[in-house]
Amino acid sequence: MTNEELPTPAPLPDGVSYRGPSSEQVISDPVRIRALAHPVRLELLDYLDDAGRATATECAAAIGESVASCSYHLRMLAKHGYIEQVDQAGREKPWKVVSHGRSSVIDRNAPGSVHAVSAMASIFVHRQVDRIQSWLQRASQLPVEDIDVSTVTSSSFYATHDEIRQFREDLWELARRFDGRWQHPELWPEGSVPVQLFSVVNIDPDRPAHRADREDS
Repeated sequence: MTNEELPTPAPLPDGVSYRGPSSEQVISDPVRIRALAHPVRLELLDYLDDAGRATATECAAAIGESVASCSYHLRMLAKHGYIEQVDQAGREKPWKVVSHGRSSVIDRNAPGSVHAVSAMASIFVHRQVDRIQSWLQRASQLPVEDIDVSTVTSSSFYATHDEIRQFREDLWELARRFDGRWQHPELWPEGSVPVQLFSVVNIDPDRPAHRADREDS
């Protein structure tokens, strides 16, 4: 398999409603999701996404972990289908990601699915918060034009589940306008800069929902 080729997505269980792009790796198995919910493994995936391919020694130097630790976590990522080794000459073979797009989704028919996805999301959110805090702390030293086009925003509204699903799809579609650019410099327009997007859409469990039976009471 070359870097440009993408795996054929495996059929998803009946209890999974999300269907991502054909190039995206959609994981619904709680065991595989729990295997990914580890800070070092997420760091390794991030590095391999950017580097394209790297050996355990190169990964260790990049993320500040020992070679032994990286070797172990790389093997675990490979065991659960997130990365694979590149077949080339040499004693230490490099690793590459199976797909640059990955989604962990709930399987309503799999015990422990919600817990696994929640644990994975919790680690992901903490990593994103750390990244955003680091950016904010450096803001005064960054070019004004970079800060001027950035935004930290929030919004609160009432919507039906169908409207929320459509809103979620709209957000995904907006981001897909830039698919491939992170990994392929030849797709960068003149004057483009690296951008990070992090968004959360959730139903607020602490506020009452609007229901017809409440109006009739």
